[in-house]
Amino acid sequence: MATKPYFIIKRRKGWQFIDFQELKHYRDLFYFLVIRDIKVRYKQTVLGGLWAIIQPFFMMVVFTLFFGRLAKVPSDGVPYPVFNFSALVAWTYFANAITFSSNSLIQENRALISKVYFPRILAPLAPVIAFLLDFGIAFIILLGMMLYYRIYPTIMVFIIPLLLLVTMLTAGGVGMILASLNAKYRDVRFTIQFLVQFWMFASPVVYPASLVPENLRLIYALNPMAGVIEGFRSALLGTITFPTEMLLVSTAVSICLFLAGAIYFKQTERYLADVI
Repeated sequence: MATKPYFIIKRRKGWQFIDFQELKHYRDLFYFLVIRDIKVRYKQTVLGGLWAIIQPFFMMVVFTLFFGRLAKVPSDGVPYPVFNFSALVAWTYFANAITFSSNSLIQENRALISKVYFPRILAPLAPVIAFLLDFGIAFIILLGMMLYYRIYPTIMVFIIPLLLLVTMLTAGGVGMILASLNAKYRDVRFTIQFLVQFWMFASPVVYPASLVPENLRLIYALNPMAGVIEGFRSALLGTITFPTEMLLVSTAVSICLFLAGAIYFKQTERYLADVI
């Protein structure tokens, strides 16, 4: 009797980076993971896609009351609600992307990882793409608020896709690092919400970056979301001169974060099925 062909799957040894050819081969699975993340998030919900705007909208209301009205935080000459909401649109996407990405290995994809082989890196990257839908919905609401306050985008609005790409790189890099750590050390999940909250107040969400001394702004831009949020405000609201230097620093940091996240994830990928 002829022997049946069989395959032996082994852990890869040595230094590894992203195998783009392999990712291309599994692109249909990646599309499935993205669509599944979108469907599962709103499955059996009454409001559905409205949740994409409820979170940033009510955060904007609270921040406007406490920071805009009571604390009198400056808003670069524009109404505080639209000043704050323009930052929250980008920030909410970033925060949700890294939160779901960091939990992607031990929750949604745990059974899949332990049973079949596929490039594990697809799991933490899927939420980064899936939450673009929420970003798009919230962005439309932002444009409506701008029209209500008679604020019109500047010509720099065409740089918004670049700002969104920088946000995606940052979220992907941080998400891959946290996902790897979370799979091995389960107490990491308890620190994620704290990290997100701390990072928000370390970014110019409720206050303008103009409050930071000018000689410290490039250091401040080492926080990649600082350049992104200021870029969003400048491009959409025309509040300040476009922060080119801050954005260049933030872009460089976001690229480094993504590369570091990809390298670290690939080194730990071979052990994921054993530890989750």
